[in-house]
Formats: sequence, C-alpha cells, structure tokens
Amino acid sequence: MNRWTQAERITAIASLVLLISLFLPWFTYKFSLGSVSVDGLWHGWMYLVLLLCLAILVDLVAKASFATMPFKLPLPEEQLLLIATGVNAVLTVIAFLLKPGGYGFSGIGWGWGSFVALIAAIVAAFPTAAPAIKARRM
Repeated sequence: MNRWTQAERITAIASLVLLISLFLPWFTYKFSLGSVSVDGLWHGWMYLVLLLCLAILVDLVAKASFATMPFKLPLPEEQLLLIATGVNAVLTVIAFLLKPGGYGFSGIGWGWGSFVALIAAIVAAFPTAAPAIKARRM
C-alpha cells in the first residue's frame, strides 16, 4: 500500500465501504407486526456498482502488489478511476433517491446502509474528481 497515493488510499477504503454497504439495509418498511428491509442491490443496476467496486479494488491491489502491472490498461489509471468512481457515485445517488414504491407510497424509509453508501460513493469519487474539475477551470 506504500505505492498508493493519498487519493488512491481514500478511493480504496471508500470503495470497500461502498461494496460492503450494498449488502446492508437500504430501504425499510414498518408495519404493525414488524418491519422488512431490502439491500442496495434491490435496484438491478447496483450490480454494476458492485462490479466496479471490485474492479477498483483489484486494480489498486495489483498496483500495490506488482512493481510493473501485469496487464496494460486502455486509459491512464487516473482516468479509469475517475470514470469508475464517477459512475458509482451517480448510480448510488439515483438508487438512493428512487425508493421502492415511488414517492406516493408512504411508509418506506431509508435504511442506514443507504446513507453509508451515499457518503462512501461521494468520498470515493472526490479525490479523483476534484483535481479533474480544478484542471478544467484553469
């Protein structure tokens, strides 16, 4: 992990937290006999977030493990991390906002896993997105 930059460390930890949070309760419904909940994979497209988190972690572990990468990436690593974390952030925000049953159905609330995922997705994207945004302004 000494080969990772500070931004890569933040991205790796936040992507791992996002990956774990996909299996936590995202949406809950309370009724007279108890409550039920669904995880973040309730939205089918969140499997893409799961795969992207795994790809990010595999790439960063490979970077930490090998002096030279055993495979050639099609784009610079910084761009790939920016794209992957950006897609994760957008899909997580959409999944957070689209509760099961829509907005007219009352009784469904957000579980704590959805808040953890939302924060983790934003934190994972920030270290790569902030320099890109700053470079475009100049």
